[in-house]
Parts: sequence; C-alpha cells; structure tokens
Amino acid sequence: MYELTMLESALKDGTAFRQCSFEVFARRLQNERRYGVVAGIPRVLEAVSKFVFTEQQLASLDFLSDETIKFLRNYRFSGQIDGYREGELYFPNSPLLTVRGTFAECVVLETVILSIMNADSAIASAAARMVTAADGRPIIEMGSRRTHEAAAVTAARAAYLAGFVGTSNLEAVCRYGIPGAGTAAHAWTLLHVNEDGTPNEEAAFRSQIETLGVDTTLLVDTYDITNGVRTAIKVAGTELGAVRIDSGDLGVMTRKVRQELDALGAYNTRIVVSSDLDEYAIAGLRGEPVDSFGVGTSVVTGSGAPTAAMVYKLVEVDGHPVSKRSRGKNTVGGAKRALRTHRATGTAVEEIVYPFDSEAPTFANLKFTELTIPLMRDGLVVEGLATLEQSRDYLAQQLVTLPWEGLALSKDEPVLQTRFVGFNK
Repeated sequence: MYELTMLESALKDGTAFRQCSFEVFARRLQNERRYGVVAGIPRVLEAVSKFVFTEQQLASLDFLSDETIKFLRNYRFSGQIDGYREGELYFPNSPLLTVRGTFAECVVLETVILSIMNADSAIASAAARMVTAADGRPIIEMGSRRTHEAAAVTAARAAYLAGFVGTSNLEAVCRYGIPGAGTAAHAWTLLHVNEDGTPNEEAAFRSQIETLGVDTTLLVDTYDITNGVRTAIKVAGTELGAVRIDSGDLGVMTRKVRQELDALGAYNTRIVVSSDLDEYAIAGLRGEPVDSFGVGTSVVTGSGAPTAAMVYKLVEVDGHPVSKRSRGKNTVGGAKRALRTHRATGTAVEEIVYPFDSEAPTFANLKFTELTIPLMRDGLVVEGLATLEQSRDYLAQQLVTLPWEGLALSKDEPVLQTRFVGFNK
C-alpha cells in the first residue's frame, strides 16, 4: 500500500517522473552463512514485464485519486534493469539488481521483486549448502507439503538451480522441465492387508514391482525394517533399484540395511534416506552407505532462513546519489556495478563495487569477472539470457572458485568482502 500512497503524493507534487535508480541488496547473510546464491532472476523479469493492474484491482483502490488510478490503468514498466545473473554468488552489499526509470514506474515494483528474490535466493542458498554436504550424492526435493502451494513449485526450481537432481512436484516438472521423482509412501504399504486385517507388506511390494519394474524404490521401514529389506529382495530379486528409509537413526539404520542387502546379494541396490534432513544431517551421514537423499522441510524453508533479507532502496535521483544514514541501515548512494577479482588459480579474492557509469577498475596480478549484466531494456527482457540448466551449471562452477573455507557449514563471516571503489564518502 505504501508504494501507491507514495505514488499518489509524487504525482501531486511533481516528483513522480524524476529519473531514479533503485537497488536490491542484502546488508548481511542470513544465519551467518558464508555466501548467498542469487535466484529468481528470470521470474522477476517475467513478473515485471507482465506487471499490470486489472479493473477489479483498481476498483478496490478507493483511497487513490482519479489521476493515480489512470496512471495505474496504463502502467507498463519501460525502464532498465541490470544485475547479477541467476546462479551467481553474492555477499553483503552486493548490488544484485539495479532498476532504473521514473520514480513512479520503479517504486511500485518493490514488493514483487523482493518477494521473488528473497524466497528463491533463500532456498537456493540453503540447497547449495546441502549439495556441498552431500559430496556428490544426489538429492531430490520433496518439500511440497511443507510450504504454500504456489511456493512449492518455485521452491523446487530454486533447489534444482542449486544442484538438486529432481523434484516430487509435478507442476515444477511441467513448468520448468525439472526431472520428476517419486514412488510410494507408507500409505501404500498400509493399504495392503490380509482378510483378517494383518499387514501384507509383500503384496504392496509385489504390486509396486509389477507396476513400476524392479528399478523402483521400495519403502522398507513401515513395519520391521529388517523384514522389510528381506521381503523387498524376495519380491524384486537382487536387482532391485533402491530401498528407502524414512525414520529412525539413519546412520545406524543405513549400515544395517547395507549389510542386509549385501548378505542377500543385492550389492547394487541403492539406499535412499529421507526424514527431516538438512545440510548438517546430510554432512553427518557423509561416511555412511547412503546413495541419495530426499529433502523436504528444510529446503523449502531455506533451512531456517526463509528469506534472504534483501531490500529495495532508492540510491539515485536525476543523476545525484542519495543515501540513508539511519544507524544500522545506512546505504551507499549512486547506481552501481560490481566485479569479482580472482587469483591466477581461479580462486575468488573479493567483490568490488563501483559507480554504474564508470569504467571498471583494474587490479595488478588479478583477473576479474564482471558481475553486472543487462537484464531488461526499455521494459523488454534482454534476449539470450541463460536457461535454468545453464544457470545451474554456472552456479556449480562459481562454488568451485570460493576459498575452501567458504564451503564450510559452520557459522562465520562471509568468505569474500565487498569493497566500494570510486564513491564519495
């Protein structure tokens, strides 16, 4: 609402059409993490390009004047957006997005931009840590039942960007082309009972094998897990694709299950584990015979950091830098670009932020990569931006450039510092 009350006042006092630059950045990394992951950029660009006000919406805005309603009825963003590509790493005060245009057309975009970037980046940042913890073993996203129904779809996308191999959410499969994964829940096993009401786990497994083939994954811990494993191999044979464990002490259980599978000759049958996993639990299972993980609640909630705490601030008006001086919330005025310096080995050194219209600074004995790229021109999305698959590969490459301590899971300072060059103090 305050976006529209500001718009109303700006139209009345003549400031609405001043040329402005707004900036998206985070003052700090959530949960004292060592890096963040930029996610949601294509979704932001699509949302901005389609951002309009319907007649039904306009009819509800009875606190606005006719002049403001007319402006909103004809609203289309016609400005410029530059920023970090999806899959890029970020740190405190990285200028992630620069939105340029009139005050009137930029100010109304704050909520839509932040709501997408804060959620997607929080999930991607958490998911990337889980992928690191898994140490090459695949992770499947399965958190749809633990979040809002619309957020479940976009959460799957952010997790896939970060390196998850698939999702159980079929809308995400349909919308984004993410590989789908899923077999059966405990309800399937519980459904199969004998005429006297006693459990018939074998019948459940046999039906699943007959329907999905021996490469399926059987959930073996509905009743007694040892009997479950034996029954699974009895029904499917030693070429069973996988068994899943969804409860108990996963470290102990996976060792026992691996021993049982090997004793039965099912050497190639994989072990999939789920049950409230996060990056710390995954890391704790690194030495156990786990072949893949299923992660739900912790990934869709950003593993305890459901927002990236990004903000959208006015930094320039008619070419003049403007800045907040509030204690703890001060900003650096002026539109900005950024680059990242690297040693000859490729290891990242620091992030350099410099004025948007300036030449990039140079550094002796260091290579650098420009981080700010054009994303939207005159209200149109720039052609040729990276696909989800390309952004996924890009993120994997960027994680390799971090100093080794940047991949640690413990809380600490950001692994790279952000330094401002060329700004008046």
